[in-house]
Amino acid sequence: MSRRDAGVPREVRAAVAHLDPPFGVVDLGAFRANAGDLVRRARGVPIRVATKSVRIRELLAATLERPGFAGVLAYTLPEALWLVEQGFDDVVVGYPTAHRAALGALAADERAARSVTLMVDDVAQLDLVDAVTPPGRRPEIRICLELDAAFRTAGGAVRFGAWRSPVGTPDAAVRLARAVVARPGFALVGLMAYEGQIAGVGDAGRGPRAIAVRAMQRASAAELAERRAAVVAAVRRVADLEFVNGGGTGSLETTTSEAAVTEVTAGSGLLGSGLFDTYRAFRPRPASWFVLPVVRRPTRGVVTVLGGGWVASGPPGHDRLPSVAHPPGLAYVAREAAGEVQTPLRGRAARRLAVGDHVWFRHAKAGEGAEHLGAVVAVDSASRTADGAAAVVGELATYRGEGQAFL
Repeated sequence: MSRRDAGVPREVRAAVAHLDPPFGVVDLGAFRANAGDLVRRARGVPIRVATKSVRIRELLAATLERPGFAGVLAYTLPEALWLVEQGFDDVVVGYPTAHRAALGALAADERAARSVTLMVDDVAQLDLVDAVTPPGRRPEIRICLELDAAFRTAGGAVRFGAWRSPVGTPDAAVRLARAVVARPGFALVGLMAYEGQIAGVGDAGRGPRAIAVRAMQRASAAELAERRAAVVAAVRRVADLEFVNGGGTGSLETTTSEAAVTEVTAGSGLLGSGLFDTYRAFRPRPASWFVLPVVRRPTRGVVTVLGGGWVASGPPGHDRLPSVAHPPGLAYVAREAAGEVQTPLRGRAARRLAVGDHVWFRHAKAGEGAEHLGAVVAVDSASRTADGAAAVVGELATYRGEGQAFL
């Protein structure tokens, strides 16, 4: 299924045809199928769930009940502390934190300190923890080192991958590892490296760009496998690591092929957002949409829906816009695209739409759509009603709906 033909199953549309937009929909049947596919692709390596790609607590909990999943990767320390309050007991914060109040709360809570692991790539982050609550007045804080997984070529002049950790070599990792273990009040338990240039970049297509992407990703995977193994071996001589985390939804095949990696992270593949239509190795089922109403018709070939500017993060571009999932044959107007309060759409399907009709969209990035909604309608395409519609299971509160706004 490509980004062009990623439609919405008839039974899913029928289940919510009576509702007033805007609303969000999650198909639990597709969600379960995607979870099973991630486990198959991970080939026995446990999957840590990236919470930013879901942002619905009940879906996170349900995923962790499935074989093959263990623990979550949170995106802020306040989120991690909230998840621990909700019963989650293995939470790695995937990014360094400078939130003093949350560090104070972590240091004051024995259970949270046992359940949460902080990400560190600089001794300054350790200094901040100590400045908030000195060692001796707090439980031991669990630490994970982050290794830079970016790929450099042309003698280092060309770089592919996110700017994250400054720690890129075995020597640098060992220096930081020794700094952690030498300080009272910290326990070095993990190492993480996220290869975003492989996991987060679609490689499908026959054009020059796709060919270049695949070549870069092959070279990057080979380089990182060798470097990560050397770093892990060196750091393990300093500390007895509980886990070595790597990868993402788009790189499970290459990351799990490395013996040094003990777990992988995935999240976007659960909901199958728009950007994940451009990968060759896997094809998640679309499991999440938002629905907007047609409210007016400027001309015969154009309809206008209310809302729509749910644009994804990252480099600004057309691929960050929501994709129109249903009806087929609608496209953005170039000068307006997806608007804050209104979005005009043109195309052959516009002539058949009436005021009040539903238009379905997929967010480009999984999880981010939840920031616009208090809850989503949960349907199950694997269970049908007498009239053939997918069963409506209920509503699932988003983080926002539970009063949480972390970023």
